[in-house]
Amino acid sequence: MSDTVIRVENLSKKYILGHQKQESYTTLRDSISNGAKGLLKPFQRSKSQGTDYNSEEFWALNDVSFDIKQGDRLGIIGRNGAGKSTLLKILSRIVEPTSGQIGIKGRVASLLEVGTGFHPELTGRENISLNGAILGMSKAEITRKFDEIVAFAEVEKFLDTPVKRYSSGMYVRLAFSVAAHLEPEILIVDEVLAVGDAAFQKKCLGKMEAVGKEGRTIVFVSHNMGAITTLCDRAVFLEKGKVRDVGSVDTIANIYLSELFENKVNELSQLRMPGMGKEIFFSDIQIISDNGSNLIFGEDLNFVMTIQSTIKIDDLAFGISIYSNTGNCVGSLLPEDSICINADEEVSLSLQILNTNLAPGSYYASFGIAQKNTQILLDAIVGKPNFQVLPISADKFQSISNWNSSWGSICFTESKLSILAQQ
Repeated sequence: MSDTVIRVENLSKKYILGHQKQESYTTLRDSISNGAKGLLKPFQRSKSQGTDYNSEEFWALNDVSFDIKQGDRLGIIGRNGAGKSTLLKILSRIVEPTSGQIGIKGRVASLLEVGTGFHPELTGRENISLNGAILGMSKAEITRKFDEIVAFAEVEKFLDTPVKRYSSGMYVRLAFSVAAHLEPEILIVDEVLAVGDAAFQKKCLGKMEAVGKEGRTIVFVSHNMGAITTLCDRAVFLEKGKVRDVGSVDTIANIYLSELFENKVNELSQLRMPGMGKEIFFSDIQIISDNGSNLIFGEDLNFVMTIQSTIKIDDLAFGISIYSNTGNCVGSLLPEDSICINADEEVSLSLQILNTNLAPGSYYASFGIAQKNTQILLDAIVGKPNFQVLPISADKFQSISNWNSSWGSICFTESKLSILAQQ
């Protein structure tokens, strides 16, 4: 179709992984011999290495196909190793595919790694010209947008300093600013924005959102579901190098997060934060409802937590946070009450949260326990339980049946409207 700007057809990318053979024991003579072989390795042909290495095929992408239309803001999500960065490198023509093909219509600007296209010995001023030229900007275009690029990157004071002295945050600010002001038809951005601080990330998302509203196409990779759902309208879910699903960003984010936590529903150890749960730990967390893990809109949240301890603590406190399917925190509760737990004891607690008015959608919780007087976190579980809020109460609240996720995660149901003055 004429409005398709990127077409990916049966795209695959194979890498050959080399594994050095492990020997059962190593003598002094072997160590000297292996060291000498290491020195000679740059001069050896690949065939001569076959006796020391085993090779293995790894398919980073395997038969990937999808289309991106003009003006789409496409998010690519998936776990680490799913093939997201490899896909972007192929789209950016940095890496060649093993098989399949891609068709791209329009000028592409890519921001995949911090400082790509920068020369460390050149100043920020000189690198703007260099990087802009690499991305395809004319000299007149660079001159016209120079002040705007510098102002966005906030590096005025360091403009004539070699970029090798820049921090990673300054690097990415300048690199993103150049790419964003290229005014490309297609903007490709990887997780590199995570390097910047929160204020700059917000600024970058605002810029990309403005680019999208101008009718240009954005391809964005991030593990931040909040950023993905805010910026993008469609998403591709990659899993082990294959397309798991394609659709609206809300639908795909919901599938991704639901599967991410559902696979671990009975394995709290996999949801536990590193280093936590050594002496006191959650052994079970459940949500209690007549409809299993589904709640009716307006229904209170009821949790049962089971805690085990190997030591005695007199002032054990806990907290809970609720997250939407986009990964944004909806709200938190830190009860003032604390409990006492003895060594080698198990305690079950009931927690009821009233009047939450969570809007229809998917949610998950995180729980933490700490010693109240020291505030030292002893255990933390993120991702259990996950639950759905259903819009069954539409007869009472008409807006619930049509709830849009962009309206937020809390539905205010009680209000009073009155006229103060009328002329």
